[in-house]
Amino acid sequence: MWFAAMLPRQGARLSATRAMRRALIVAAPLLLTGCQLAVLDPKGIIGLADETILVDSVAIMLAIVVPTVIATFAFAWWFRASNTRAIHLPDWEYSGRIELIVWGIPLLVIMLLGGVAWIGSHQLDPAKPLAAKTPPLDIQAVSLDWKWLFIYPGQQIASVNELVVPAGVPLHFSLTSASVMNAFFIPQLGSMIYTMNGMRTQLNLQADAPGDFLGLSAHFSGDGFPNMEFRVHAVAPEQFAAWVARTRQSGPTLDDKSYAALAVQSLDTSPFSYRSAAPGLFQEIVAQRLPPGPGPQAGRPNPSVSPRTKD
Repeated sequence: MWFAAMLPRQGARLSATRAMRRALIVAAPLLLTGCQLAVLDPKGIIGLADETILVDSVAIMLAIVVPTVIATFAFAWWFRASNTRAIHLPDWEYSGRIELIVWGIPLLVIMLLGGVAWIGSHQLDPAKPLAAKTPPLDIQAVSLDWKWLFIYPGQQIASVNELVVPAGVPLHFSLTSASVMNAFFIPQLGSMIYTMNGMRTQLNLQADAPGDFLGLSAHFSGDGFPNMEFRVHAVAPEQFAAWVARTRQSGPTLDDKSYAALAVQSLDTSPFSYRSAAPGLFQEIVAQRLPPGPGPQAGRPNPSVSPRTKD
C-alpha cells in the first residue's frame, strides 16, 4: 500500500521536472538576447562586408535545412502506424526524380556557398588597401604575454592595451607576436588575423564613425588569455591629433630596454602610453633581433603571473 501511495508523488515530481525543463528551453533564447553580438553590429566597411557574407551563408544553408526539418516531421507524421491512408511500398528501391532532388539541391547549395566564399575571400583580402581619399594610418601591433602593444610609426608614439584611431580614416595594421601565436580581432570593425613570432601579417580596417569598441585576443595563449583585451577609441581626426599631442608630453620612452621590461609576463595590465617610440623597433621584433617573450611555461605555473592556485 505504501508503494501505491508513493506513485502519485513520483508522478508529480516527474511532471514538475518536465515543466522545469520546458521552462528552461523557452527561457534560453530570452537569456541569449543579453549577449552582445558584436559581429552583427558592424561599425566599419569591412565589418559590414563580413556581416553580409555571414547572413548570406546562413540564408543559403537554411534553404536546405528548413525544408529538410519540415519534411522529416511530415514523413514521421504521415507514415505513423495509425495512418491507414499511408501507402507502404516495401519493394520500392529507386526513383530518378527523388535522386535528382536529393543530389541536385545540395550541389546547388555547395555551389552558392563556394561562390560567396570565393568572391568574399578576394574582396576582403586582409592585405588589400581600402579605397579612400585619405591616406591610411599605419599602426604596428605586437601581441605579448598578456597584453597588446600598439606603435604609431608616423607619430613615433606607442600605447599598451589602448588603441586610439581617427574615425573615417583607413587603418593599416602590421602585426606580429613577441611570444606564442595569437589572434587580433576587433569584432565590430571586421576581420580577424593571426600574429606569429618572426612573421609580419597585414590587416586593413576602418571605423566609419566615432565610438568605443572592444578588441580582444581570439587564440588561447596561456594563463592571461581571458583578460587579454584592449579598448578601441575611434574619435574625430582633430581629437586624434590632440591625443597624439598629449601623449607626446608625458609617459616613458619605448626603446630596447623598456621593451624588454614590457615583454615580461603580466596579468591585467592597465592601459598606458609611451611619449616616444624608437624607430625600427617593430622591425627588430619581427626579425627576432630582440629576444622573444617566454611564452606559457610547462609544469607548475608561476604564482606571480598565473591566476591558478598551487597544487
